[in-house]
Amino acid sequence: MSTVSLKNIKKVYDNSVTAVHDFNLEIADKEFIVLVGPSGCGKSTTLRMVAGLEDISGGELHIDGKLVNDVEPKDRDIAMVFQSYALYPHMTVRENMEFPLKLRKVPKEEIDRRVNQAAEILGITQYLERKPKALSGGQRQRVAIGRAIVREPKVLLMDEPLSNLDAKLRNQMRAEIIKLRQRINTTFVYVTHDQTEAMTLGDRIVIMKDGFVQQIGTPQEVFDHPCNLFVAGFIGTPQMNFFDARLVKDGSSYVAEIQGARMELPADVEKKLAANGVGTCDITLGVRPEHILFESQSGSHTLTGTVEVSEMMGSEFHLHATCGGQDVVLRIPTTDLPAEHRSGVAYGTQVHFTFRPEYIHLFNKETEANLV
Repeated sequence: MSTVSLKNIKKVYDNSVTAVHDFNLEIADKEFIVLVGPSGCGKSTTLRMVAGLEDISGGELHIDGKLVNDVEPKDRDIAMVFQSYALYPHMTVRENMEFPLKLRKVPKEEIDRRVNQAAEILGITQYLERKPKALSGGQRQRVAIGRAIVREPKVLLMDEPLSNLDAKLRNQMRAEIIKLRQRINTTFVYVTHDQTEAMTLGDRIVIMKDGFVQQIGTPQEVFDHPCNLFVAGFIGTPQMNFFDARLVKDGSSYVAEIQGARMELPADVEKKLAANGVGTCDITLGVRPEHILFESQSGSHTLTGTVEVSEMMGSEFHLHATCGGQDVVLRIPTTDLPAEHRSGVAYGTQVHFTFRPEYIHLFNKETEANLV
């Protein structure tokens, strides 16, 4: 079993700056957890507290049910992969991977078995006698991961391990980490600022901002049901569009009014709004670019925008339009466009669009919380 429990974890530095506030998370055995958020949100600090590289100012950290607040890093049965690889340049790949096992006085036969097995899993067997300087960035990162997994740790911590790689290598290494996860029985805690990495790797995602946990959920949950405006804007590419709107309650039904258009809401959303006691009020309405529908003509439920930029992405267009003085991004499949626009939408073209009702998000203007 490799469970990790963080209860009311807090980190306060000497200058009274609080980097992490009241962090609570229960990580199951063999679960892959991703901490994600913008720079300075406290995700790496949280990871370093789990590793024992930062003192815990408050709260309790348990690994496998054992309180480890004051346990030395070497005695926590964890391994960590850093952003910078941190390989010894004068050692070969094999020697780098053997090093943590030699420190623990593991028998030579067992060291060879573990190193060869890890090298095979990571596809670096042919590089075992090379020095790190003779390897590419992706190969060095594989070695750093190999050096961590030969220890067979209860928990494998990874701090932005792919951020030094180019886009193509990052995609390859993401796939490698997913394969690795299937082959080794350990619990992963992974830190990144890249929400694509978070969505593709994590069983659950922990979204952080300014030291506070904003939402914990599966990738699908945080994408479909963001709990507040920050999560809604942070998860998803391109970013969710936000509009100033007014929610109007008429009897038991609700309508969202935006720039003169009236957007009907699904019955289940109306029920939740009523159950939460929401009345007529000003709101922030959010809709993802892929949930905007192109309309051939204007109507009571449509908005009209002027195209500023048209990006051809192959199967779809990303249209950047100005609507009521604000920028709106639309992801429109090529097949949904009128024939005259399939080769491109010219600058200055007026477009009419509406929103898929079931994918409209409604946020409190003041608290920024999701109203449903």
